[in-house]
Amino acid sequence: MKWESLLDDGFNLVAGAVSGGLDSCTVTNWLTSKGFTVNCYTVDLGQPDESNVDSIMNRMIASGASKSEILPGKALLAKAGLKVIQGQAKYEGGYWNTTAIARPITTKIILDKIQDSDIKVFFHGATGRGNDQVRFQLAVNMINPNINVYAPWRDPAFIEQFPGRQEMIDYCHRHGIPIGSKVDASYSTDANLLGLTHEAGNLEDVQISSSFVRPGMGVWPFEAPDKPEIVTVNWVEGIPVEINGDRLGLVEIFDKANTIGGRNGVGIGNHVVENRFVGVKSRGLYESPGMELLGSSYEYLLQFMIDRRAREFFETISSIISKQIYQGYWMDLATISALNALKPITQLITGKISLKLYKGKVEFDSIENTPKSIPFSLYTDDSSMEAVGSYNHLDAEGFLQILGVSAKNVGKKQFKFLNDTWMND
Repeated sequence: MKWESLLDDGFNLVAGAVSGGLDSCTVTNWLTSKGFTVNCYTVDLGQPDESNVDSIMNRMIASGASKSEILPGKALLAKAGLKVIQGQAKYEGGYWNTTAIARPITTKIILDKIQDSDIKVFFHGATGRGNDQVRFQLAVNMINPNINVYAPWRDPAFIEQFPGRQEMIDYCHRHGIPIGSKVDASYSTDANLLGLTHEAGNLEDVQISSSFVRPGMGVWPFEAPDKPEIVTVNWVEGIPVEINGDRLGLVEIFDKANTIGGRNGVGIGNHVVENRFVGVKSRGLYESPGMELLGSSYEYLLQFMIDRRAREFFETISSIISKQIYQGYWMDLATISALNALKPITQLITGKISLKLYKGKVEFDSIENTPKSIPFSLYTDDSSMEAVGSYNHLDAEGFLQILGVSAKNVGKKQFKFLNDTWMND
């Protein structure tokens, strides 16, 4: 979509999802210069890299916005983050979907804010080479199909004037736009309560070690203390309610988990190269200390509750949820169905579990194992090597005889061929 067509159709009033960074300031000023009235909205997602979220309003007004507002979003993001944990939704097995889940949350909050206004255009500063453009676009399309989505990075006129970051920096300097010091960083950071995403700049050169990145939510594992730290998390029906005996709300739970996990290097630097939805590979470095701490405690508890058939079911659903979030389909039928399919499992997750944190690792330490504290646990003494439990060693004889029938058939008819032809190939 081109900016001229919006004006031709009478859409001169636009609303933008802005972070207060270089892209936001540049786009806002550029649209204003073209004759648009720009309303800017920043959702407070607990950005750890922004010491004063309210200061973003001043930057956006200085960039030409006619209105700038901060909208609360931490509670809604924390709820979504919990669902990510309950689904163990790690994209390509490597990292938690912290940035991906924030996009539909941001979009919904802004669209709810402008639903009774005359605004019919939503804009964002996501690049045309990345995933976020998809996430914003699909979220807007699903929440309010009557809203137009304008993406400057897909407008030929904008790309011609701003082919890269340096041109945007020069533009802002010429126009006296207060873009701040972060533009001089050798990489780009996107942040929220659940985690940080570091991309671009020197990170794009895979010949350079990523150790030049300074963690924003803790320390590198090699910088963490030499002494392990024990942390206890209490879960009730799939919800974390206490950390180290402190009963807290969900946002505060994430805050405390971030602090504890971060100082031990947990969840920092846990991914390298990913397959973007648009079909290209990118290098990123991610931080999610609270998600990793809470997510690991959930996973350990999960294994106490579900048998192997439920485990296979869970892993299938988990994979679906992870891809759905990454690709921008958080709000569609498949995601809602998958999340609801996990509810019977989620409601079983009750228990107080202790973890050992050491230089980036999260290990199971112990669990309060009583019928009252972990009522749905399937862990019993039946597997003991001692003379306890209801499992009779002798009963295994018949079980193994049955398994042996098919194994012997393989041995008689296939094993030699398979071994000679394929095993030694």
